[in-house]
Amino acid sequence: MADRSGSGAIGGEDDVVALLMRQHGDIRNLFDEVERTTGDERRDAFRRLVRLLAVHETAEEEVVHPVARRSFDGGEGVVEDRLREERQAKEKLSRLDGMDPADAGFLPLLMELRTEVMAHARAEERYEFIQLRRRTDPGQLAAMAKAVRAAEAVAPTRPHPGVETAAKNIALGPMAATVDRTRDTVRKAMGKDG
Repeated sequence: MADRSGSGAIGGEDDVVALLMRQHGDIRNLFDEVERTTGDERRDAFRRLVRLLAVHETAEEEVVHPVARRSFDGGEGVVEDRLREERQAKEKLSRLDGMDPADAGFLPLLMELRTEVMAHARAEERYEFIQLRRRTDPGQLAAMAKAVRAAEAVAPTRPHPGVETAAKNIALGPMAATVDRTRDTVRKAMGKDG
């Protein structure tokens, strides 16, 4: 069973599984915040949710999925299922990103996304993370945690549907990250929500 305490084989955030499971909790909390707030607070919480989802999924696509594909029997199929879920979520998140959080259709679509994202997170924890924890030595889990943090530092901050593989992320990632971060900076400078 996956370790939900946040302490991994080496401890805490030095274990990629613990790091990503903590982020799943952060994502769940941000969904809660978006749902319970209104106006500028909702807009701000949604911006943070979009950023976290975008960088989290990019890091998984770059670091975790490639290792999972080759680490256990059936890894290829497990990863393909997760990538399909990620693509669907990115498409929905992209639609939401183009909406005003005050629009009547925003919250129902957000609830659909939440259901899909949380089912995806449970599937990752159950079918991918548990196998990584069982079949990967603590040193490699620690190295993967470092790699995830590095990938997150250059990951796009907005959803880019159709970019769910390492090759596509490598091709688009830095450019998309620069464009996204520039857009975020301009919005912030203009007094918008980021």
